Amino acid sequence: MENLSSLRNTRVRTDISGTENKGFLFGDKTGVNNPVLKNILSEGGDDFYNYLSWIGLSKDPNLMVLSSSHHYYYDHNDLLGIKTLVNLKKLNHVRHLESFLHILYRILPAKAYFVGCFRNCSQNTVAARLQNPAGYINGIMNVFTGSSERSLTKRSVTTLLEEHHFKLIDITDINGITYFWAQSTRRQGE
Repeated sequence: MENLSSLRNTRVRTDISGTENKGFLFGDKTGVNNPVLKNILSEGGDDFYNYLSWIGLSKDPNLMVLSSSHHYYYDHNDLLGIKTLVNLKKLNHVRHLESFLHILYRILPAKAYFVGCFRNCSQNTVAARLQNPAGYINGIMNVFTGSSERSLTKRSVTTLLEEHHFKLIDITDINGITYFWAQSTRRQGE
C-alpha cells in the first residue's frame, strides 16, 4: 500500500463499495430534476453522483459541470458565481493536466471547490489485473491504438493539486475509481 502521509488533513477512504455502504451506493435518484445533476448521472454515472451527494455538494446551486465528452468554452464572467466545479473527465485522460489545473486555479473564484476523479494506477497490481482482466486488456489496447492514459496515484494527484494551489479535502475509492474533492487556496482579490 502506498504511503499516504502526504495526504495530511485529508479524509482518505479505501474502497467503499462494501455491503455496509449499500445506502450510499444505491441511493434514490428518481427525484433528480436538476439538469446539472441529470448530466452528472448520465455522463459520470451513479458513483460520481453518489460521491457528490455524500460530500454534500450535489445541492450546491452554484455548481458547474465540465462534460467528459463535449468541449465548451467559458470566459471569466461565466465562472464568477461558481462555487463548485465538477470535472467528469478522468484526470488520466486530460492531455495537458498541469496546464488545465493552472487555468482552473487562475479562473475559479477564491475558495471554489474542484471535484473530479481518476483511475488510481497504484491499484493496478498483478493481483488486481488477474481479478479484472478487462483492465489489463484495455492497457494492451491502448498501446496498439495510440491512446494514452496518464498513470496517476493518490500521491501524484495530491502533489499536482497542491502544486497548483488546491487543498485536498477528501479522496475516496469507489468501485475502482478514485474521486477527490479539493478547494482552491486562492484568496479574494488575488
